[in-house]
Amino acid sequence: MAIGEICSRQVVFIGRNESVADAARLMREHHIGSLVVADKNDGRLRPAGMITDRDVTVGVVALGLDAEKTPVEAAMRAELACVLETEGVGRALDLMRAHGIRQLPVVDASGALVGLVAADDLLQLFGEEMSALAAVVERGARRESEDRRAATEQIR
Repeated sequence: MAIGEICSRQVVFIGRNESVADAARLMREHHIGSLVVADKNDGRLRPAGMITDRDVTVGVVALGLDAEKTPVEAAMRAELACVLETEGVGRALDLMRAHGIRQLPVVDASGALVGLVAADDLLQLFGEEMSALAAVVERGARRESEDRRAATEQIR
């Protein structure tokens, strides 16, 4: 399954020159723990980094910096992993594991931001798949039992 099929297409983002306080307000308003930091090029958003609530707390507040005056760029994680919307779930998991992250920007072939996939999205997908597999096993066992019962009755 392509990651573009399951990612969230509604991404909350912030510009690198906006304040960390603005980032914190966006996180609070949307009840999320991270934002994609994006640049606008040719009318399209291009991921430039990520900023998390932990980056705000540990990288700004704990250091006594003024969140209103500190730009997002100073606190964001510039090392950015992205996954192409056409790539599979396995590739997204590999990137999350390799980079120790729980959210991954999803981009199109031109590198423009099209979505965000979170570990929670993948857990939900895998949970649904496991439930479907469990139903197959249960149905198979029930069918075998019914078939054996019917065969035994025919023999008698």
